[in-house]
Parts: sequence; structure tokens; C-alpha cells
Amino acid sequence: MKKELFKELFESVKQGAAIMKGRMKPLRTFEFAESEVRKIREQYGLSQDKFATLMGISVATLRNWEQGRRKPEGPARILLRVAAEHPDALLDIVGNRRTRNQA
Repeated sequence: MKKELFKELFESVKQGAAIMKGRMKPLRTFEFAESEVRKIREQYGLSQDKFATLMGISVATLRNWEQGRRKPEGPARILLRVAAEHPDALLDIVGNRRTRNQA
């Protein structure tokens, strides 16, 4: 790995640690309104049960997101962005996982 790239990665990790410890605010955040989560699910044409399975979360978690009781955090926000912006990628990953599990 080039020194510049390593230095950039190291600084990023240090910033992440500071954010997690509450010493620094994130420079950017990704918010999903409850209507957005529902909209993403509806784009797939899936029930809550099937979309929750696709995302690897419980149906209760999905319901909480869709009804605004909870908000997706961390990796879930990123996965929702992938689901919204690159649905083929998510379906491809899930399809490959099923193929491997069946082998």
C-alpha cells in the first residue's frame, strides 16, 4: 500500500474512533426517513417479511424503521443506500449467497 493511501486510511480510522467516542461529530451523515425505507422496499415489490429477509434484519426492525419509531444506523444505512441506488448489486450478492449455501 502506498504511504499516502495508508496515511489517509489511518487518519480516517482515527476520525472514526473520535466520532464513536463522542469527541468529534461526523462530517456527513445519511438519513433515511421512514417513507424512504418503505419506498425502497416497495421498489423491490416485496412484503416486509421478504424485504427483511433480503436485508438480513428482523421484520420488527423493518417495521420500526418504516413507522418512524427507530432509524437505521451504521451499516444498515449503507445497505439501504446500496438497496436504493444499486438494486442489482444487492440481488446479486443474495443470489450468490443462496447458490453457495445450496452447494
